[in-house]
Amino acid sequence: MARKFIRTICALLGTALALAALALGLLIYCNGPPDKPPVIPPDDPTLRLDESGAGTLSIRLELRPGESVRSAGQRLHSAGIIRNRYFWDLLSYVDKGVLKAGTYRLSLPATQMEIRSLLVSGKQLLVRLTVPEGVTLKKTAQILAAAGICEEADFLDAAADTETLAGYRVPGTTLEGYLYPDTYLFPESYPAALVVKTMADTFFKRLAEIQGDVEGSALTLSPTELNNRVIMASIVEREYRVDEEAPLMAGVFYNRLRIGMALQSCATVEYVITEIQGRPHPERLFDRDTEIRNPYNTYMVPGLPPGPISAPGAVALHAAFNPVPSDYLYFRLVNPDEGRHYFSQTLDDHIRAGVLYVKARNKAGGH
Repeated sequence: MARKFIRTICALLGTALALAALALGLLIYCNGPPDKPPVIPPDDPTLRLDESGAGTLSIRLELRPGESVRSAGQRLHSAGIIRNRYFWDLLSYVDKGVLKAGTYRLSLPATQMEIRSLLVSGKQLLVRLTVPEGVTLKKTAQILAAAGICEEADFLDAAADTETLAGYRVPGTTLEGYLYPDTYLFPESYPAALVVKTMADTFFKRLAEIQGDVEGSALTLSPTELNNRVIMASIVEREYRVDEEAPLMAGVFYNRLRIGMALQSCATVEYVITEIQGRPHPERLFDRDTEIRNPYNTYMVPGLPPGPISAPGAVALHAAFNPVPSDYLYFRLVNPDEGRHYFSQTLDDHIRAGVLYVKARNKAGGH
């Protein structure tokens, strides 16, 4: 009787082990990648081959905000990326981690557990892009839109949000000039408000590094005083070509402000033409351009323009806060190849430098 009982127990254990092995094998099989390569639906923009995945099969998957776990599993199964959608549901039942919306790069072949772990981690595909120094808010919006980060209109709206402006104590109507030009890593389809926050935070961080904790620095200026410095930096950014000349240019502009002389910055006229009037960037300016009636035209209106005209980088910001003292009131480009200017105290000297430059250029050209 005892032997019969033992044999029954052994048989049951054997059956249980066999079933367990079968179940384990089935789970391993279902978890594994499909036997055939995936077939991406041509009508699904959220699932596509990733052209940047050189050497391996790489898929870009976009999880839409609010998309259910079952919907994601069905799409992955239909495209042949996972072997069994019911195992996907089982994983989701066992692991309560939430799938995070965003764009991901799936390196295939991959197990379902690996894919799910990636989508729960939120480690999205990041786009590397550079916002150059001296660009305007509108051009920054175009750069971001072209990279697939956010829509132009959404970015411009976020940069003009009154609560955001108040949070950064910016007295203008937009964050023009306060979004630092730099290289960034953003996920595709990233909220415009977060893009703006990242760039504005970077601006104030870099500004603090440039100025340091010294009396009279950007950290202790009133919003209006800081805004004036940023406006000046944005003008210098569009005027200088050689780094060491930027502080000297800032000094010239401050000298003009001090005596009530018009700034006469060509960069502000170009801003009126391209950003306000929406015309192409001019190859050169004529008298009719400098006579445009607009608050940003510093040929017609004394003092600083109403707001920044570009995104200043570190060199221009440093120059605006640390101008080189001089008696100069004028500067003129005399070496286009090297980007160097001639600085002078008087208008006569300024005009004379222009005449000498034209003669030298004609002589070099064989005229």
